[in-house]
Amino acid sequence: MTRLNRDQLVQLAKQQIQELSPQELKQWLASGDELTVVDVRERDEFVQGHLPGAIFIPRGFLELQIEQHQPDRSKPVVVYCAGGVRSALAARNLQEMGYTNTISLIGGFNGWKNAGFEFKIPTVLTEEQRIRYSRHTLLNEVGEAGQIKLLEAKVLLIGAGGLGSPAGLYLAAAGVGVIGIVDFDVVDKSNLQRQVLHGLKDLGRYKVDSAADRLRDLNPDVKVVTHREPITSHNALEIIRNYDIVLNGSDNFPTRYLVNDACQFLGKTLVDASIFMFEGQVTVYRPAAPEQGIEGGPCYRCLYPDPPPPGEVPSCAEAGVLGVLPGLVGSMQAVEAMKLILGIGEPLVGRLLMIDTLDMSFRTLKVRKDPACPVCGEHPTVTELIDYEQFCGLPSRNGAGQAHSHEQELVAA
Repeated sequence: MTRLNRDQLVQLAKQQIQELSPQELKQWLASGDELTVVDVRERDEFVQGHLPGAIFIPRGFLELQIEQHQPDRSKPVVVYCAGGVRSALAARNLQEMGYTNTISLIGGFNGWKNAGFEFKIPTVLTEEQRIRYSRHTLLNEVGEAGQIKLLEAKVLLIGAGGLGSPAGLYLAAAGVGVIGIVDFDVVDKSNLQRQVLHGLKDLGRYKVDSAADRLRDLNPDVKVVTHREPITSHNALEIIRNYDIVLNGSDNFPTRYLVNDACQFLGKTLVDASIFMFEGQVTVYRPAAPEQGIEGGPCYRCLYPDPPPPGEVPSCAEAGVLGVLPGLVGSMQAVEAMKLILGIGEPLVGRLLMIDTLDMSFRTLKVRKDPACPVCGEHPTVTELIDYEQFCGLPSRNGAGQAHSHEQELVAA
């Protein structure tokens, strides 16, 4: 049996693999060809800087995780370490796994940096965050990079009631970095049957204050921004423009149309939901963003061009609502928001999910973009926020605020 020392082993590995210089790799990356670049150093090395676009897989996990990032063994994979030794051994091991185009970077990260090429210093999780979010980072679709996306995201909740409560709790637990809450109502005893952000000690308090205390206690990583005011045509654009995604848990039609229009004008994605008695609905309204390759889907007005006559749809205060229903529907809103932040899965764009808890049935209806929609259509006629109380046939408050309480939750037609 031949015995090799370290240097002989490395030399043998280099004879069996391909190598390329930092200059050659730079040209290859600039060509736009499909290329997987893997950093096999340890975490404490990676956080000091890495090649742009590199996937981080520590050497000890390479064989276990490479297929999750590049399942096609015929595609080129470039591995690098600090100086080109560990990567040579790693490239040879990938060849033994059947990867036919594995390449080691000569000189590794140090060679790349010394050549004066760009490198990135990543945002990384603290040790405490690595423990807190460990069940997220174990998911290939999330990982540490995805968790950082969540920590950098900004989500606005319209309402801290039945839908906003579970959505807010799960978004905060997931580590969404900034959560804004718009609500001007106070906690009432009848809210406690379903609005789980609040408790007996909060009776009489403003919901935004009660909600903020609960979310900050749940996760100190989260910054909670409170907007203790009704959302109106006068402040909607100013409030919404500071967030990435909006979750609508409002209880009245003027607010629904207002938030939809404001999100369309600002290009913000809206995760909309409603509840009524034993039934709920969830969908996503995503405006087009050509610069990001997003075609866009329908908006609320495509689905509901006109509001129902006043009084036609009873409120939850009049018809009742199963207490657990908003927990189910609001949690689905949180799921959709997280999918959008992470860029995974298929969000409910152009699809309306309908839930009936009595027979536990779920139906998905396709919703098409209306070319004649006055807001997102081909020739929009509504190009600024209007008097939505008047539009919905309700007594106007002259922009002073909405006439409805956030205690009520109406189904969206």
